[in-house]
Amino acid sequence: VGLGKPTDATSNPTPVGGAATLKPERSKPQLLYAINENPVWYLSIFLAFQHYLTMIGAIVSIPFILTPALCMSDEDPNRGIIISTMIFVTGIVTYFQATWGVRLPIVQGGTISFLVPTLAILALPQWKCPAQDVLDEMSETDREELWQIRMRELSGAIAVSAMVQVVLGYTGLVGKILKYVTPLTIVPTVSLVGLTLFEHAADTASKHWGIAVGTTGMLTLFSQIMCDVTIPVVAYRKGHGLEIRQFQLFRLFPVLLTIIIMWGLCGILTATDVFPPSHPSRTDVRLNVLTSAKWFYVPYPFQFGIPSVTLSGVLGMLAGVLACTVESLSYYPTVSQMSGAQPPPLHAINRGIGTEGLGTVLAGLWGAGNGTNTFGENVGAIGVTKIGSRRVIQWAALIMVLQGVIGKFGAIFILIPDSVVGGIFCVMFGMIIAFGLSTLQYVDLRSARNLYILGLSIFFPMVLCPWMQQHPGAIQTGNETVDSTLTVLLGTTILVGGVLGCLLDNIIPGTPEERGLIEWANEMPLGDDNINDGTATDFDFPYGMNAIRRWKWTYYVPFMPTYKLQKQN
Repeated sequence: VGLGKPTDATSNPTPVGGAATLKPERSKPQLLYAINENPVWYLSIFLAFQHYLTMIGAIVSIPFILTPALCMSDEDPNRGIIISTMIFVTGIVTYFQATWGVRLPIVQGGTISFLVPTLAILALPQWKCPAQDVLDEMSETDREELWQIRMRELSGAIAVSAMVQVVLGYTGLVGKILKYVTPLTIVPTVSLVGLTLFEHAADTASKHWGIAVGTTGMLTLFSQIMCDVTIPVVAYRKGHGLEIRQFQLFRLFPVLLTIIIMWGLCGILTATDVFPPSHPSRTDVRLNVLTSAKWFYVPYPFQFGIPSVTLSGVLGMLAGVLACTVESLSYYPTVSQMSGAQPPPLHAINRGIGTEGLGTVLAGLWGAGNGTNTFGENVGAIGVTKIGSRRVIQWAALIMVLQGVIGKFGAIFILIPDSVVGGIFCVMFGMIIAFGLSTLQYVDLRSARNLYILGLSIFFPMVLCPWMQQHPGAIQTGNETVDSTLTVLLGTTILVGGVLGCLLDNIIPGTPEERGLIEWANEMPLGDDNINDGTATDFDFPYGMNAIRRWKWTYYVPFMPTYKLQKQN
């Protein structure tokens, strides 16, 4: 299938956990299929399935943190429905993003960034889980309502806060606001996502440290040490018949391979009773989730009830929305270069952020318990496979939608032992931290000013926010809404760190070179000088461009391909 050809556009190993290279190389990549080139349908399906498997390795980890915070039991079959809903919404949003949004071959799906404000919201007194003995005495109906009312709170917060992202994108305000979002704002915002979740990684890995450490070691082996090792596979090529090709298995699927192998090891230890009954690392400890799951289930809006909206929830979740906005913006130039497309014009960037916001609104209404963001894992897969075709991603979106309605499939991933997931967390959260810190390449680290901002904006949230979550009644203004809102905002690390970094970087004197603004501006083409000359680009709509060019009013719409179109002689 051509996956064994030389790969020289991206020489570094594919990052694990969403940390694709922030600053792409300027040389033109040698692609098997560029953005507008379409492989034959059967090859497209195979390549699309690779993207699907890459996405699965990241998305299945989210419910392992989300569902316990919702007060769901480990054996609740609805955990499988939540995973299926995430996959289903990912497919829908990915299709619209690749076809009508930014029109780059990217996958839009669930993100760890939303877990930080989610946990801050659920730490409020009214949302904390009852004691275990109280939970055990609840009826099945009461237990279901217990987690669904929390899901409705999250759904409302996610959907309403994402409207801010919709407005920022479709009105073109994202470019103006991000002039104040500097590298020293992004570093604490993104890094604190991983730093905040370290306790959850420790709790999950501690179910069996041997399995967890083995998982981390194997993932390191596959993704970093054996990334250039290829295995021979039999492939068919028209006119040549069967051929032996070299396949980069370890570079493409390090997370999936690690999960399968360590899951299998846990299965052996379960079958031989090395793990005693009810041990959390046994593969049959949640088997009833699989047997109770429906074969087919189509996720639908409001499936867990009408979302509720509170000021504290919306403002708290807004931190996750803004973090995802900045992260996606950093990927757009990278993906366009990897896929052989032109640099993304302003209208495509506006449309991409607006569409991502709409996707997060849909995720909230569907009850996914999470938002949507550009998957870094799939960005890395483009650089490895040299397949930048938009059509492949559209096929991948179709596969995600189909798999999202197979209830048993979502339930299977709930059976992954906690200790295996804990080992994956150790790598994934660490890479998120590293991805945030990589933005420091633009700033002068010899500057005492920058070191002061960096240290304070990372350390202070880690002091204040955990204390706020442990003392939810500390703020007493006499207004319960204000109290809850301030508690959530001051308990969300990525919000406190991002605001602190942005404020200090914009008020403490420093030169543009010292602050990294010049190099950063080269990576973010958001300036007002991005003029449209009317030539066809990779980012035009698939249909209706002739009519759109005739409508003069579209020249002033920030998300239209004709935005800022100069009058032709």
